[in-house]
Amino acid sequence: MQRINAIAPQTATGTVKSLLDGVQQKLGFVPNLMRTLAVSPATLDSYLSFGERLGHGILSAKLREQLALTIAYSNSCEYCLAAHTAIGGLLGLTPSQLEAAYTADSTDPQIAAALRFAQEVVQSQGHVSEEELAAIRQAGYSDAEIAEIVGHVALNVFTNYFNSIAQTDVDFPKTRKSVPSHA
Repeated sequence: MQRINAIAPQTATGTVKSLLDGVQQKLGFVPNLMRTLAVSPATLDSYLSFGERLGHGILSAKLREQLALTIAYSNSCEYCLAAHTAIGGLLGLTPSQLEAAYTADSTDPQIAAALRFAQEVVQSQGHVSEEELAAIRQAGYSDAEIAEIVGHVALNVFTNYFNSIAQTDVDFPKTRKSVPSHA
């Protein structure tokens, strides 16, 4: 059962209404995550702004979704795993590419390097080794791209943690693979 109440878009007012209307216009619906973040207009606005800015960065939309999947799986976030699997599929990622991303894998060595780096950032809480930083650079990533990968880790860790605390009801199709348990 969801532990933080979601805001119904049809009853929202003021800033929350404006933010949720923007989500509706962009996505065609208002995901439960946004409805739940809307209990704090500042939090929803910050999340949307951070995501929007990173969306205009160097990393491709497909890689951003693969990163989100790796991070969601690493943090056992069922909501984000379902959401980013659906979004990744809409962007043209195949089911095997999506499932490989859960565990920081890809048949493309450069993508795999980015996913492994993101996974290491999550698991080490940002304390990556010199060797791990050298490996991502050797895979062809610039400092700007590395900064964006870290930005995506931060954004996705936020939503993963929020969903875990809120126990946000999943309103995307469930994935075939379950997240690891942290119980």
